[in-house]
Amino acid sequence: MPVPPEHSAEPAAGTPGPAPEAQTEVQTEVQTEAQDRAHSRRTILRGAAVAGGALVTGGLLGRGRAHAAAEVTYDVVVVGSGAAGMTAALTAAKRGLQTVVVEKAPTFGGSAARSGAGIWIPNNEVILAAGVPDTPAKAATYLASVVGGTAPADRQQAFLAKGPAMISFVLRNSPLRFRWMEGYSDYYPELTGGMPNGRSIEPDMFDGNLLGAELAHLNPAYIPVPDGEVVFSADYKWLNLAAVNAKGTAVAAQTISRYTAAVLAGKKPLTMGQALAGGLRAGLLAAGVPVWLNTPFLDVQFDGSGRATGVLVSQNGAQVLVKARRGIVIGSGGFEHNLSMRQEFQRAPIGIDWTVGAKENTGDGIQAGRRAGAVLDLMDDAWWGPAIPLPGEPYFCLAERTLPGSIIVNSKGLRFVNEAAPYSDVVHVMYDKDPITKDIPAWMVIDQNYRNRYLFKDLLPTLPFPDSWYQSGAVFKSSTIAGLAAKIGVPASALVNTVTRFNGFALTGRDTDFHRGDSAYDHYFTDPAVIPNSCLAALWLPPFYAFKIVPGDLGTKGGMRTDTRARVLRADGSVIPGLYAAGNASGAVMGHSYAGAGSTIGPAMTFGYVAANDIADTPGG
Repeated sequence: MPVPPEHSAEPAAGTPGPAPEAQTEVQTEVQTEAQDRAHSRRTILRGAAVAGGALVTGGLLGRGRAHAAAEVTYDVVVVGSGAAGMTAALTAAKRGLQTVVVEKAPTFGGSAARSGAGIWIPNNEVILAAGVPDTPAKAATYLASVVGGTAPADRQQAFLAKGPAMISFVLRNSPLRFRWMEGYSDYYPELTGGMPNGRSIEPDMFDGNLLGAELAHLNPAYIPVPDGEVVFSADYKWLNLAAVNAKGTAVAAQTISRYTAAVLAGKKPLTMGQALAGGLRAGLLAAGVPVWLNTPFLDVQFDGSGRATGVLVSQNGAQVLVKARRGIVIGSGGFEHNLSMRQEFQRAPIGIDWTVGAKENTGDGIQAGRRAGAVLDLMDDAWWGPAIPLPGEPYFCLAERTLPGSIIVNSKGLRFVNEAAPYSDVVHVMYDKDPITKDIPAWMVIDQNYRNRYLFKDLLPTLPFPDSWYQSGAVFKSSTIAGLAAKIGVPASALVNTVTRFNGFALTGRDTDFHRGDSAYDHYFTDPAVIPNSCLAALWLPPFYAFKIVPGDLGTKGGMRTDTRARVLRADGSVIPGLYAAGNASGAVMGHSYAGAGSTIGPAMTFGYVAANDIADTPGG
């Protein structure tokens, strides 16, 4: 029978495991530790032994059984080891269901591991304990205003109802702990129910030692934390300002002291997406759930009644049928790296070179659902954001386009959007206006004063941009605005006039063209020292720089239509029995909008949790 390839924490069913008395001892210990919410390294690694031996043993068995039989059976099969998949698997296991996770990549964590790991879940116990004045009524009013009719109201209600329970479940069944991202505003805080001080949470520091050998198989971060620091997502607001702001300097020092304290305590500190993925994986280890890496998903299998009863995967070059007695959860991510799908469903210009989603996300689960008769939603959309196509990998702009002293212009040298608006909105405007006036690519223009003050990507202030950036055409430089216009191919007079007009707005503190700085959200990544509007500063000090801006994304947001129980639906509204979807393999509950930081991961985890609980609650399907 098939064996978890190479790096699973557990051999497949039937592989020799520990003696019954050892199993009993370990199971008792794991249950006790879970109840106490104390997940030591010993507990987690021994928990993995419940289902069949230590990490090294599992790896040796995997290598020694390349020619496995073609069939194995579990209660629940989860496709994908991102936030949705691992939350679903952890929930299913804790509900007493024998569960396996199959993962295409040689690493676990998917796009979640690469991310900043913000999680938008209103009314969760973390923010309520921190004193956030949230209520279910506020959250429902706000989400309905943000999403409107682009996602069903009952799914919005299900997300709001189940999200807090999901966070509480994860806290009690994994070593993950969370912290409030204080000050990171909801994206539309002026709407009724919006929170200017934010609802988002992120993982607290996680000790990578708890993963043992599995740590080597954690998908790397999109932008790694600098060596010798422990950095949370909420720190970046201040790290951008470390050269010009006392709190920024203090936060920079704190990131170093955190690291020192962690190392002295014998820990390997992980934060953001690394902590989220690592913590969920540690929970699976303790629960004895195998994660089969290097195991691409091929298709869903059905019985004669049309019920999904298994998945076909590729393992060690052979096809293996993994049967599911109770249900299948597709959490395989979006289709951001599938060029043909992007061209079929999304607006031109589009490609696969501007996304920062995990490279394995090629829509495999969505295509399987489509073959099975699932109806698809929101396939034209993505978790968009302005990106700079740097050599090697695009850079997703958050702070850079918001910090004072920057503007974004189109091919005519004119501003066309509030640069500090939520990143998804900026790209929607780029696409909407591109047929009229070419806004793709657009250009972000800054001056040397901006460069002297602020971090840019991971480059400290004043440091020169790499030559490769210039050579690739991602950035241009000139001693004059007119000279810069010539290099990027926009009318010089128009760009000069645009900069002059914007400098006037900076003087008065009011952007009467696009209202940059009117929303509390606009001020999150800004400089408090700049007055009268922290979003607006004049561009005056040469040389001047222009960065190419393209429609990047964190992943696509279209996929299989699901109901309030995360069950996959056909076009006529009927359920495909046994088949569930969560995360970017499903149509987003956020519709065409984005409520706040973590609107991708929060619903992904929630509907993974919902799917697994529904499977456990409905034995007959």
